[in-house]
Amino acid sequence: MGGLRLLFLGDVVGEPGLAAVETRLPALLADTGARLVVANGENAAAGLGITPAAARRLFAAGVQVITTGNHVWDKKEILGRIDHLPRLLRPANYPPGTPGAGWCTVDVDGVGVGVANLSGRIFMDPLDCPFRGADEVLARFPAGVRVRLLDFHAEATSEKQAMGWHLDGRVTAVLGTHTHVATADARVLPGGTGFITDVGMTGVRDSVIGVSASKALARFRTRIPRGHAVAEGQATVCGVLVTADPDTGRCLGIERVERGP
Repeated sequence: MGGLRLLFLGDVVGEPGLAAVETRLPALLADTGARLVVANGENAAAGLGITPAAARRLFAAGVQVITTGNHVWDKKEILGRIDHLPRLLRPANYPPGTPGAGWCTVDVDGVGVGVANLSGRIFMDPLDCPFRGADEVLARFPAGVRVRLLDFHAEATSEKQAMGWHLDGRVTAVLGTHTHVATADARVLPGGTGFITDVGMTGVRDSVIGVSASKALARFRTRIPRGHAVAEGQATVCGVLVTADPDTGRCLGIERVERGP
């Protein structure tokens, strides 16, 4: 299939996720022909939050844009650095004055590509309305930027699907993150927008969403906090490959990508 190929990697969880991106991304690029790599990195630093060091590792591995979500501020050292990392995004619907940016544009082989990040509100922090936020971000994109990706970091499947329909025909793809479990509904909506409820995670599969299964199970059974222990082992890389028409921004195809043990 012709068109501009864009690779989006799901939530990178801890050291195993970082190592998986570093070791498997070169082969993924060769296999897919992707010209832009975006990754959600909000769990890259020990499973909660992101640090400048973790961001640098992702950029060095070949990721061009990093998105985040509700854990973006969990590692406090990012507060003083995020304004110096214009391709490290935080959700655009944080209140005005919050450090960082919620969207950026990237030149990909002469084609302008916009990447935006928004957070849902159902079972999440009560941020500004993400639907209004999406409209505001689209109004700020330069007119010539027709290829547009949105990482919608949200818990509720209904809210994610509603965002897909809200933006159908106005963005290239709405890609859900946060729940770490890949869904089976990747498709192109009638207006030409690619959609998936959740792209999955880049983390250890034998775990509870990237966390040690024994620690997670103990917490569920006893309700006693047990700390946040990232699962050990080799990680599986999960994401989607989006093929876009560079002239119109329409999604020509969206397919799940998975590599790992």
